[in-house]
Amino acid sequence: MKVISPRMHGMLDYGTILLFALAPTLFDLDGTYATVCYILAAGYLAVTLLTDFQMGIAHLISFPMHGWLELISGLALLASPFLFDFADDNETARNFFMAMGVLFIGTWLLTDWRADTHTQTHGHGTMMSNQH
Repeated sequence: MKVISPRMHGMLDYGTILLFALAPTLFDLDGTYATVCYILAAGYLAVTLLTDFQMGIAHLISFPMHGWLELISGLALLASPFLFDFADDNETARNFFMAMGVLFIGTWLLTDWRADTHTQTHGHGTMMSNQH
């Protein structure tokens, strides 16, 4: 069941960006691990701002494409400790990146990627759709 609307997904995106940005401090990650967290926060912020949904600004990336980028990112995050050979070197980093991968994949599975991303509530609870 697709229980996450585009608007809710956008709110989760901004929370995820904040989590990546704060992860080095919260989980005592340094060096390359911290740098990767900051790069992921910046990259995910760019994707979110460029997505064509209520929480985006530039509307250059379709919401379904955002979904495919998120799925690929989730799989990459889940595999990264093994692909980049740090699964045994830093347990905290391994667990964080794998947990974020699971979070991304779970969010991807629960998001309604086909929902109307331009539906907004106006005034007295009526729903209107913007046509492009």
